[in-house]
Amino acid sequence: MNPGWWILIAVLLLLLLPTVAGAVVRWRTLRRRRRLIRELEQSRGSRVITLIHRQERVRLLGFSFGRFIDIEDAEQVLRAIRLTPPDMPIDLIVHTPGGLVLASDQIAYALKRHPGTVTVMVPHYAMSGGTLLALAADRILMDRDAVLGPVDPQLTTLRHGMWPAASVLAALGQDNPNRDDETLILGDMAAKAIAQATATATELLAGSLDDGAAGLLATQLSTGRWTHDYPIRFNEARELGLPVDDELPGRVHRLMRLYPQRARRPSVEFIPTPYGDRHPRPPDDARR
Repeated sequence: MNPGWWILIAVLLLLLLPTVAGAVVRWRTLRRRRRLIRELEQSRGSRVITLIHRQERVRLLGFSFGRFIDIEDAEQVLRAIRLTPPDMPIDLIVHTPGGLVLASDQIAYALKRHPGTVTVMVPHYAMSGGTLLALAADRILMDRDAVLGPVDPQLTTLRHGMWPAASVLAALGQDNPNRDDETLILGDMAAKAIAQATATATELLAGSLDDGAAGLLATQLSTGRWTHDYPIRFNEARELGLPVDDELPGRVHRLMRLYPQRARRPSVEFIPTPYGDRHPRPPDDARR
């Protein structure tokens, strides 16, 4: 064979090797994640769903992007819930900074309607929309160093970016004859957003707390008592009346190590099989 062909083949191999090696690593990581999910399901007799967003930034064409709860996440989680028998418990592992109100709302109400026991597991943090999901759970299992956060609405404007709805209302409470129509419209939106968030949180807490306690906690979480990034730690979450416990399975932390930051990685995973009346079978390796 002409030496030029050998050089060309060598160059192609060098170019393809990183892609092939990366694909192999991703395949092995996926298998390890699925195996851990199956082990967790088998040990708890539940459907395990992950909602995991790594918040390290990915730069593309000069723009910086972070992961958050979006409509695609909601579609996938709702599909997982539909595939789960009514009497089977659901364990949702949440690691997220929050996300779209609509997507978080859809997931939370689907969890609330599930007849089986719903447990939200928080190994590190579940802020904003992630906390909204926790409010829908029968149990919240947190690492002792994990945190939740307020669910107060944030309003997005083209000129000024994101503003807390509670801060907009506080500003409107100050005398200022020079306010323009945009500011007044923003204030109207802020009042409606806070009322909606409070009502949603109250409904999700119903059953976990009595009516008076649910309304009080929903108000605290929704009306700007704290900044939006305020960390509600384990002890404070318990003092607020949330059904938190620190019995987080060790497999959850092991699973988190298998979610390295990568672009285009799906954030929701589950075994896409209707389990019917039987519990998940143990992995093949465990049976051997």
